[in-house]
Amino acid sequence: RAYRQQLAEKLRRRELPLGVRYHVFEDPPGPKIGNGGSTLHVLRCLEDLYGDKWTSFIVLLIHSGGYSQRLPSASALGKIFTALPFGDPVYQMLELKLAMYIDFPSRMKPGILVTCSDDIELYSTGVTDTIMFDKPGFTALAHPSDLTVGTTHGVFVLDPSSFSGKEGLEYASCQHFLHKPDIERMRQRGAVCLRGSSGAHRGSECVYTDSIFYIDHSTAKRLLTFYKQLGTLCCEIDAYGDFLQALGPGATQDYTKNTSNVTEQESRLVEVRQKLYSLLKGTALNVIVLNNSKFYHIGTTQEYLFHFTSDSKLKLELDLLPVAFSIVSDKAESLDPSATVIHSVLEPGCSVGPGSVIEYSRIGAEVSIGKSSIISGSHISLKVDIPSNCFLSSLSVKISNQVKYATVVFSVEDDLKKNVKSLSDVRSLQFFGVSLLQCLGLWGIEVSDQLFSGKSPRLGLWTARIFPVCSTLSESVRMSIQMLNSAQHMSAFELCGFKLLSIEEMLAHKDVGDMLKFRKQIYDEICLQRRKEKADV
Repeated sequence: RAYRQQLAEKLRRRELPLGVRYHVFEDPPGPKIGNGGSTLHVLRCLEDLYGDKWTSFIVLLIHSGGYSQRLPSASALGKIFTALPFGDPVYQMLELKLAMYIDFPSRMKPGILVTCSDDIELYSTGVTDTIMFDKPGFTALAHPSDLTVGTTHGVFVLDPSSFSGKEGLEYASCQHFLHKPDIERMRQRGAVCLRGSSGAHRGSECVYTDSIFYIDHSTAKRLLTFYKQLGTLCCEIDAYGDFLQALGPGATQDYTKNTSNVTEQESRLVEVRQKLYSLLKGTALNVIVLNNSKFYHIGTTQEYLFHFTSDSKLKLELDLLPVAFSIVSDKAESLDPSATVIHSVLEPGCSVGPGSVIEYSRIGAEVSIGKSSIISGSHISLKVDIPSNCFLSSLSVKISNQVKYATVVFSVEDDLKKNVKSLSDVRSLQFFGVSLLQCLGLWGIEVSDQLFSGKSPRLGLWTARIFPVCSTLSESVRMSIQMLNSAQHMSAFELCGFKLLSIEEMLAHKDVGDMLKFRKQIYDEICLQRRKEKADV
């Protein structure tokens, strides 16, 4: 529902192309099926909606689900709606994706272009070079990357005789695809190349890593038939690891039994992978080598802060702004030049430290924000010093049919994906550099089975019921900041008497309409201020 509401508002404001059909498809109920399972499910949904006509469509499929545990400010309303510091009003990832791929539909035969919602691909090619998605099978973009980058991505083993590495764009033949290989395996399989283009990196080692890929319609139909025959999918399938590793003349089924990169091992995973391998074996993997290109990922707090606030290449290439569609007082000497403000209102007198990002927030006059912090969706009106490296994000929640508020606070370095297996191990979880067990004692919270939400034994910061529910947005911020101060100064701050939620529960109870209403109020205020400024000129 969050996605549909935001899409509808964008279309109402005419911020998206209007001659396009937009759909939001949820995964089927039951076990997680991964982005590969989601791809198969989308094909089924398209056939259900359009019958055989779907095979004549050119489809952009953006995977935008997931919990976004490494960038929780995107958890409630979706990674594809992450705000970017440029545009008036600000662009979100969705608009940037459509702008980046604007030339592709005219160069595509019917099929599916698959991408993720938290990455950006920028490239430069010659005037006459053209990216074409018109070959049978799969066609993938490849980007030169350092070997260490290859260990966390897919890597193409290219036939060295099929490309030079010197041209801006080259079509190469791919022998094999490696999923998150270690450096030794890259070398063994012949994936390591020397950069051929001019510049500082010329002659240095690189591997060609993946980003987006295209599936032609006949291959997509085979995948859909496979999905139907499978019945219910009960395991997580990776669109990159489980589709692409089956392709190319050098592919073997060894990968089907390798579960080292799998978060949860399901009993049927190996069986489903082997069936997929049999289905796709012999299918072409065409690779478009973009030698003057760069792949950027903005899926973690650290990446988000680095790309938006430092002198990163992405900031220069996209001309990202320090202040985007916001009201910031002329007395901006308190706003550090490396800080970034997006779709927010900052009152005169507040200060923002270097390398911090503020989005969709109201910041009062007596607020001081330290360095390298993220403030999202919050109203901070009290006099307060927010420490450096702080992540603070507020959510509207519906409890007993009433709108309430809860504010998540952590360190940007805290690991929200880490889980322990028993209550006795809770001491190993860290909250802002302090043992969670110590924090619970300071907050008067008992360590018991009721401390964590969810059915499965996932005991971690994501499922810890530690955030108080409050009746106003500013009050919820105040409570969470006091929790943080308590942990940092080892002083007691009792939370008894409050209903406490985990992040997992906040997302289950989120009130999308109220969060969007808060953003709309800020939007209207900024527009009003702009009109006043124009009238005064």
